[in-house]
Amino acid sequence: MKVELDEPKCVASGQCVVAAPDVFDQRDDDGVAILLEEHPGAELVDDVREAVAVCPAAAIRLVER
Repeated sequence: MKVELDEPKCVASGQCVVAAPDVFDQRDDDGVAILLEEHPGAELVDDVREAVAVCPAAAIRLVER
């Protein structure tokens, strides 16, 4: 699986970090999400799906191969 983050769409809510802290973080200066792991392991799939679902800006996309 591959995670795609559209940073310009991010509204810095931090919901992705709460849902999947091993995959996302936030920049200190403006709170915009940072993608830590573009290809997370299978054990993180549910967390990433949750992050996609709770993102208020729909800035996260999960591409499953």
